[in-house]
Amino acid sequence: MHFELKSISAQSIPEALAKVERYRLLNEPNLAESICLDILAIVPDHQQALIALLLSRTDQFESNVNAKAAQDVLSRIKGDYERAYYAGIIWERLGHARLHHGGSGGAAAAYHALREAMGHYERAAGFSMPGNDDAILRWNTCARVIMQNPEVRPLPDEEPADTWVRDEASSRIADA
Repeated sequence: MHFELKSISAQSIPEALAKVERYRLLNEPNLAESICLDILAIVPDHQQALIALLLSRTDQFESNVNAKAAQDVLSRIKGDYERAYYAGIIWERLGHARLHHGGSGGAAAAYHALREAMGHYERAAGFSMPGNDDAILRWNTCARVIMQNPEVRPLPDEEPADTWVRDEASSRIADA
């Protein structure tokens, strides 16, 4: 079935963005995603809506990992800091999802995703404004997850890509 979607007004964007945050806080990321799409339908490069869309999509990784959908949004985000930081968010949340989904090689896949996130956060920290330590806080979080979970380690002699390829048959995370 197909419906013609209705457009929202440009004046409603601030309130719509507030609803996005509320739905994300209520753990309803699919509703937040829908509102972001409504905003982007009238202002395609609205940076706040793009970031909220990316976050809403990564909020869904625990139940339905679709990293490509989040990565597609990343390419539309402006700013070196922002692109590096939100690339880190995608990888970090993929790592957490992989850790929670478990399965064969899950801990190794989580390790590689978290290390990838840490690399993006290091890049973001180089672009950050004085007083903005968000990338450092995220880097430290990834490091603590690895240090506090002895199972989160790479497999011997394995490249990061090998872990993802091996898991493709049994995991929806493989689209990373």
